[in-house]
Amino acid sequence: MKTKSSLVLLLPLALSFAAFGGEFSGKVIKLGVDPTYPPLEYKTPQGALTGFGVDIAQAMCDQMQAKCIWVESSWDGMIPGLQAKKFDAIASSMTITPQRQAQIAFSDKVSNAPARLVARKGSDLQPTAASLKGKSVGVQQGSSQEAYANALWRPAGVNVVSYQSQQEANEDLVNGRLDASLLASVSASEFFHTPAGKDFAFTGAELNDSKYFGIGDGIGLRKEDTALLNAFNAALKAIIANGTYKKVNDKYFDFDVYGSGQ
Repeated sequence: MKTKSSLVLLLPLALSFAAFGGEFSGKVIKLGVDPTYPPLEYKTPQGALTGFGVDIAQAMCDQMQAKCIWVESSWDGMIPGLQAKKFDAIASSMTITPQRQAQIAFSDKVSNAPARLVARKGSDLQPTAASLKGKSVGVQQGSSQEAYANALWRPAGVNVVSYQSQQEANEDLVNGRLDASLLASVSASEFFHTPAGKDFAFTGAELNDSKYFGIGDGIGLRKEDTALLNAFNAALKAIIANGTYKKVNDKYFDFDVYGSGQ
């Protein structure tokens, strides 16, 4: 049973949603997604979109009472596709970085996971230019990890190899064409639970350089779409408050992917 104080605390949230979320009730919102990055965004064997990022974005759409349609895109085509109005928002776990903020707007943080280096178990490789000199490291094209590796490792003699999808990088890692791969820790954790990934593990410390890895992942939007931005932020606050976020989190992870307790 709710107390008077709890109702008072929930009132600002309800008013916020009424002001911003209700505007999109019944409207179609096109969401751009790259479904090649489990457990965040990927496809089931039957071809259905799923993953933490997909479920969270859908929960926000449900909160707004909007009809969301998914539009698939390659990762490096996300921002150009948004700007060309192929879709209305990027719902594909895009890291909020200063470079991207110069081009598009972002919602509040939806999740946060550090970048990690992955190699075969027992490897003594470290996520440093000195340790990786002469080695081949895989990254996803257009990712924050690619930007970091190209800026700090490639000039020091690291062979940075870019792939259209993280799955392709994982395949080359397993087949021995790569010495390591740099990727988001949540995606790596999913890889470790597959038969192909059982012989691999994190090596070295987390990478949290805010210049490249930002403050977390968010929904990307065109800068002029402030009403939609406000609606996503209000919906995000609502699903955190009502427990939906935690249910989705616990479906995919055994840790808090938001980056702090809710």
